[in-house]
Amino acid sequence: MASNAPNAPVNADEVSSLGQRWYVLIIMMLVYTISIADRYVLSTLLGPISKELKLSDTETAWLGLPLALFYVIMGIPLSWLCDRTNRRNLLAASVAVWSFMTAITGYTRGYLDLLLARVGVGIGEAGGTPACNSIIADYFPADRRSMAMTVFALGAPIGAWLGSDIAGLVSTVHGWRAAFFVLGVPGIILALIIMVTIKEPKRGRLDVVKEDKAPTIMETMKFLWSQKSAVHAMMGSGLSAFWGWGLMWFTPLFLQRTYGMDEGEAGGMLGWIYLVGGIGASLLTAWVVARPTYTDPRKIARLLAVVTALATVPSFLAYYTRDLGVAQVMWWLFIPAIYFYIGPAFALCQNLAAPKMRAMAVAISLVIANVLNLIVAPTIVGSLSDFFDAVGGGNADSLRLAQLILAPTGLWAAWHYWRAEKYIIEDQKRAIGYV
Repeated sequence: MASNAPNAPVNADEVSSLGQRWYVLIIMMLVYTISIADRYVLSTLLGPISKELKLSDTETAWLGLPLALFYVIMGIPLSWLCDRTNRRNLLAASVAVWSFMTAITGYTRGYLDLLLARVGVGIGEAGGTPACNSIIADYFPADRRSMAMTVFALGAPIGAWLGSDIAGLVSTVHGWRAAFFVLGVPGIILALIIMVTIKEPKRGRLDVVKEDKAPTIMETMKFLWSQKSAVHAMMGSGLSAFWGWGLMWFTPLFLQRTYGMDEGEAGGMLGWIYLVGGIGASLLTAWVVARPTYTDPRKIARLLAVVTALATVPSFLAYYTRDLGVAQVMWWLFIPAIYFYIGPAFALCQNLAAPKMRAMAVAISLVIANVLNLIVAPTIVGSLSDFFDAVGGGNADSLRLAQLILAPTGLWAAWHYWRAEKYIIEDQKRAIGYV
């Protein structure tokens, strides 16, 4: 699979200008933004949707199932295709498909219609993030990828703000269906911009290790399984999503039940935490990992472990307290941490996989994360909430207890980051040829 390589990596300035690199990075960040916005809009609107369709908490949790399930089903084959064909074209098609299906969601009239629309969103999104990650890795060298992936990850808090604050406002004024249409149309425009302005880069052009051909799915999985740090990094990022985004899935509904808010008020309160806290955390991460001392990947793994472990405490207290002011302070401490990990975790994954298996490696990582945060976590919380609800019809205290059971899993994610540190130096050398 791999062949002999030069003694040093290619300088990024030899293959692209600084302006080209940052333009591509910003476009990829916008792709991630609309992807995240689409996920948060559904979470924000769980209240009016479940009320109109008369759904239990378990049925409400299942609204995330179609996207996650078809993301998993299509993620591996689309990433296999991404490692072998034009990534720019695949990315543009994926963005167009999921944005169109997001807009169509606003025209659904029943539970089944809504589930089917989310199937289309899941299929489209499966081809998005892996292609973005792979393209970015061919514009930024290994020692700058943590910084680049952290800028890319700015799309998460911006998207969360759009899917919470803006979607909640539109829903309050025009109804929940209008919010899906408003967030779907911009993605179709972005797909056209990608086709017209982005060029497909040569794979692995900034890495020492060169590959003659793209490995098979089984070869990729075997290689990643042999990389102990990759296994721990993927599990750490997956469990971070399970913990953080799993908690946030039901949080708008939690606010509506516990503190009497409507979807606009809940979305507005959370939206600003996503926007200000999430962007602040992402920018801080970009600044930290851009420092020369953080070219050592062990320090990045250690940073992820410490921040995740510390943030687990406010993630529990936010749902334990019955004081909205205290809860807000806890969310201001907790929510930024669920964005802090994204860029560095993506970068670890990119640097622990060989160049022609990067899209597949990211897809595997995302499969783990999406199964955990879109299927397992909502199902656990929704089922526990229904189990604890003796009266039926939705209960604030039962949902609170279910959230409290999920909150400590942040410590599990932190343990995996801590273990990745032990093996990461040799594993990165094996994957890309240098540290």
